[in-house]
Amino acid sequence: MKVLKALVIAFSLYSAIPMPQFTWEEEDMRYVLCFFPWIGAVIGALLYGWGMISHNWEIGTLCYSCIGAAIPLMVTGGFHVDGFMDTMDAFHSYQQRERKLEILKDSHIGAFSVIMLGLYALIYIGAFSEIEDIRALVVVGAGFFLARVLSGLAVVMFPTAKKEGMLFLFADSSQKKIVIMALLLQGIVCMAFMLYQSCIYGVFVGETAIVVFVYYYFRTKKELGGITGDTAGYFVVLCEGCMMVAVAVLQVLGI
Repeated sequence: MKVLKALVIAFSLYSAIPMPQFTWEEEDMRYVLCFFPWIGAVIGALLYGWGMISHNWEIGTLCYSCIGAAIPLMVTGGFHVDGFMDTMDAFHSYQQRERKLEILKDSHIGAFSVIMLGLYALIYIGAFSEIEDIRALVVVGAGFFLARVLSGLAVVMFPTAKKEGMLFLFADSSQKKIVIMALLLQGIVCMAFMLYQSCIYGVFVGETAIVVFVYYYFRTKKELGGITGDTAGYFVVLCEGCMMVAVAVLQVLGI
């Protein structure tokens, strides 16, 4: 029952998919991160389905790309994009660490968050439009799962910038050893699946995700002293975008 509750909480928190409602106990939070990647699995499955529909019905590139870019937003409700925008405002403020943390807590959005989100959207949609091979789309879909595996690992392994907030609650209340093992196992299975679909795409996407993961660690440690709930969203969005671009580059090169 605890495992089922953790699954429901994960989807309630990190997706817009309707879930049963019940009172959350601290005990129920221990394994939530184990199920975080499965929101990515839902996104990947929907992207694959959309790709098949687009291919079979010969849907135009613009429609294919825009709806493909909208699918993650519809599944998550823009949860991670909010963190991305707050983090962009903080990083581009060029203020002291304490001030950056205050900006992350501010519910208002600044010019830099809008500019960077617009730039990200243009690059993302452009990259998505280049992905025509179904195998490549499957690998990209699996990347949404992998990004959340790495994000979950960061929550329990990276230093936190604050001793409060939802991310700290999950980092503090999680059964860290079990969560790390579960996420690592899921990450290995995900990578094996990607390599099975395409060795070249799988290796390139996996390496891209790891590079972004390492960059995320050093950037947040330097700028904020650790990660926060907002930077967790920033990482998911950044990782997804970079993996999309990586596959698009291979597609353009005809690999």
